[in-house]
Amino acid sequence: MEGLPILIYLNYILLAILNSMSCCLFAVDKHRSRKKRWRIPEKTLLFYATLAPLGALLGMIIFRHKIRKPKFFLWIGFCLCIQLGLFYGLYSCFYLQ
Repeated sequence: MEGLPILIYLNYILLAILNSMSCCLFAVDKHRSRKKRWRIPEKTLLFYATLAPLGALLGMIIFRHKIRKPKFFLWIGFCLCIQLGLFYGLYSCFYLQ
């Protein structure tokens, strides 16, 4: 149990990096769409949204990108619920004993 908090903190750092990357991908894709340049594929955006749904949701809202596509809102909402459930489960296992 001694090394467990270190792994949890590393997990938080990894999630912060992934959420930042996910948000930045939405920003880059929005910029490229305005400039009529090559875009980031939707599969890539959805993949990063699966790994980091909070960053993807923030990117969608801040940059107003892909907000009219129900596929993105539904998928990001689903992944966010799953991730929050996993965090609550892990938190309750290790800290609420």
